[in-house]
Amino acid sequence: MLQAVSNLAPGPTRSSPVTGLILTGGGARAAYQVGVLAAIAQLRRDAGIAQGSPFPIISGTSAGAINASTLACHADDFDGAVDGLMHLWQGLHVESIYHANAFEAVKSGARWVSMLSLGWAIARWTRSRPRSLLDNQPLRELLARYLDMGRLDAMLEGGHLRALALTGSSYTSGQHVTFFQTHHHVVPWLREQRMAVQTRLTLAHLMASAAIPFIFPAEPLDFDGVPEWFGDGSMRQSAPISPAVHLGADRVLVIGAGRMKEPEGRRTGATQSHPSMAHIAGHALSNIFLDALAVDVERLRRINRTLALLPPEARAATPLRPIELLVIAPSRRLDDLAGEHQASLPKSVRAMLRAIGVSGQGKTTSGAALVSYLLFEPSFINELINLGMSDTLSKRAEVQRFFGWPARAPQVDPMQLRKRRSAGFAAGG
Repeated sequence: MLQAVSNLAPGPTRSSPVTGLILTGGGARAAYQVGVLAAIAQLRRDAGIAQGSPFPIISGTSAGAINASTLACHADDFDGAVDGLMHLWQGLHVESIYHANAFEAVKSGARWVSMLSLGWAIARWTRSRPRSLLDNQPLRELLARYLDMGRLDAMLEGGHLRALALTGSSYTSGQHVTFFQTHHHVVPWLREQRMAVQTRLTLAHLMASAAIPFIFPAEPLDFDGVPEWFGDGSMRQSAPISPAVHLGADRVLVIGAGRMKEPEGRRTGATQSHPSMAHIAGHALSNIFLDALAVDVERLRRINRTLALLPPEARAATPLRPIELLVIAPSRRLDDLAGEHQASLPKSVRAMLRAIGVSGQGKTTSGAALVSYLLFEPSFINELINLGMSDTLSKRAEVQRFFGWPARAPQVDPMQLRKRRSAGFAAGG
């Protein structure tokens, strides 16, 4: 993040700050973002604002890329886009995202379990080379029906949107790549093991960004005329906030998919035995999806504090600029929440997860973190959406200050309103 900010030249003075939105990854956890967005839409209506989008710059990663693309493709109707996301997520089941019937589980997940259990001999005997634990072809079909990425050009051309960025990680080159689409002049940035590419965003970029490692298969993308295999953009993402800043954001709202800070004190697990494969996989995914964001948020806050200490002359002499930041993240452990709802998973998926160590119930569930990324079922999704809404409304005053919205909609004098209507009627007659 420090490099991203430090290489930005001071932009032209604007009448109002440009707001960027960062939507992070996390599989099913990204339903939390929909609740946050719904609450923001409500607060915006309460302030008497109905036109335009509050987020001219949007950056999404993994499942957050799906939410980001929806908002971007419908930037001319923010409330409608949020309603569409609510409808989409509330109608999801596991089968909407990946094959979960018993036969398909044997074809995909069971092959992984067999290979891990019996070793290379089975793999050599069967010539089996599974690409991933699960097949997410249903997600591809769902997004093809639901989302028209071709609308991006119209949104950019009409001034409803400034830029959309989606991130992916190349298994081929090891580069972390931010693909972005804009009609503004933006110089693509290059940093150590991360870079930006301006392109026309497609469904393939969405599928690549959302390809959770090991869980979903990699996606081929054309990269400078050469095909490369890409996976989830949260991998090797050392600066999640950077794309929005590079694309011109003066202030940034970050919606996380996990708690930014755990409460003090030692947590006791369900067992003191060796952690299961599911427990380790969940720990690894949490590291991929959550840790880089927390580090980048702290880095940006530290830069802002440092800049605040400088006298005006010194601040004017540096290319660094302060970025206003608002972070909204779950107030509850989503692992615990997933443990309470894991029974809603199809039997075939529960059987597969049991084979790699998911056990127990509720807060004592071993491997609940892994479950939380795969639990695309209404009971869990609705709890996440409700949590996102309540967490945002609990920060009502902070959100209103961030956007500069009044606590109440401007009051209109009824007499003046009647006079204006009468004048308009007379003119029209």
